Amino acid sequence: MQETETAGGWLTRDELRDARDRVPILYVNLVPVRVDERSQVTRIGVLLRASQEGDVGTIAHELVSGRVLYHERLRDAVLRHIERDLGPMALPQVPIAPQPFAIAEYFPTPGVTPFHDPRQHAVALAYVVVVMGDCAPQGDSLNLAWLTPAEAAALAATPDMAGGHGVLLRQALAHLGHAV
Repeated sequence: MQETETAGGWLTRDELRDARDRVPILYVNLVPVRVDERSQVTRIGVLLRASQEGDVGTIAHELVSGRVLYHERLRDAVLRHIERDLGPMALPQVPIAPQPFAIAEYFPTPGVTPFHDPRQHAVALAYVVVVMGDCAPQGDSLNLAWLTPAEAAALAATPDMAGGHGVLLRQALAHLGHAV
């Protein structure tokens, strides 16, 4: 696990633990896509990640996601998390007026919503982001798979996507006009 930078708006580990106990935390969930010359989605990027919850290690498919910093614009958070997970040459194209295709409400208690995060109550704004450059898994990501919309729909229907990310992927596909 990487140590999180605490300068410039990040909370210390203790401050973050205390905040998670008291207020929902704002996140972004991102669905990276490749498009053709007509801006039709041809591929959808899905990460394979290893995570540690207590003494249990898990490997699951996930979307790009992360916290929004204090005093950080949403578009800057989108760019930062795409670069963090897909690399500095991903070249994301954030829309001029970014509108989330969904809002996911994560609860530490399973079953309240389809979205679960055992650490906290969090609210995530979900965006589809076109990436134009070279991408490679970074940080705790083990692999980056570029799936066709049909392959992504099949993966989203399995339990292999962690914390409700399969639900978000199905919502993204529906938002993009693909049958799910």
